Amino acid sequence: MLILMKMKTAMLAGALAAPILATVFSPAPPHDDNGAVRLSPVSFSYRAAGDFSRNDRPVEGPLRKLRLPADLIVMKRQVTVAEYVRCVDDGACPKVPVPNGSLDVPVVGVSWHDASAYAAWLSRRTGVIHRLPTDEEWTFAAAEKARDEALPLVDPADPAQAWIARYEAESARSKPAEKAAQPGGAFGTNSNGLDDLAGNVWEWTDSCFVRASLDDGGERITNTNCGLRVVEGVHRAYMTDFIRDPKSGGCAVGIPPTNLGFRLVVERSSSVAAAISRNVAKLLPRT
Repeated sequence: MLILMKMKTAMLAGALAAPILATVFSPAPPHDDNGAVRLSPVSFSYRAAGDFSRNDRPVEGPLRKLRLPADLIVMKRQVTVAEYVRCVDDGACPKVPVPNGSLDVPVVGVSWHDASAYAAWLSRRTGVIHRLPTDEEWTFAAAEKARDEALPLVDPADPAQAWIARYEAESARSKPAEKAAQPGGAFGTNSNGLDDLAGNVWEWTDSCFVRASLDDGGERITNTNCGLRVVEGVHRAYMTDFIRDPKSGGCAVGIPPTNLGFRLVVERSSSVAAAISRNVAKLLPRT
């Protein structure tokens, strides 16, 4: 009798899981007309984002060799106005200005919260989890388009040289002109098959701004400010999420730049399947 009960319970769990698993292991539905590209993990160089110091002197973030734990599925191009408007029409996203009425260009003027709201809406709509990429994931996807703008080596005993080098680097970096966004592909395709990375418009990431001190033992995070997020484009920058936050000085309200948009990544099927497997296991009787 006990064996029969276990068999029935297992069959019930399997029946409940079957339609879900069928969805999980089916190919991820494309993001409307915006296809997705699957990238296999390989080692890549990544300079940590944030504000770093050593012995109270500013230094560049550490350069590391990273490898993502699994495939990364990335939207081929940035989310367009037409795609974002569907979220607005569903009442899940706030309205944003539409320059020149163009629908086939990247949506811009969106805050980090707007982009996150769109990701949540698209996840519900497709049944597949979408989210903003981390800065590490963006750098991996950008490949040769990602720029490491580390300052030249200076005498560590003379902090003035470090400040001068930093000032010269910032002065030489021309302010990006807020040109009108162009249709996807106008700025070329990188070696990973992704359009307009480090071109067209800048992109939100999900990574928070960090302040850290370095010592011989490694890295020690002294402050994490998620009121500021890492944005990527022609070079790395940090942008307020445009919600009033005491951590970012209490003046974070405003209108997001008209050259800042986003693209999303798709969660790996294996991670979703693992979560379902854990939930199904809870239905089975303990032996």
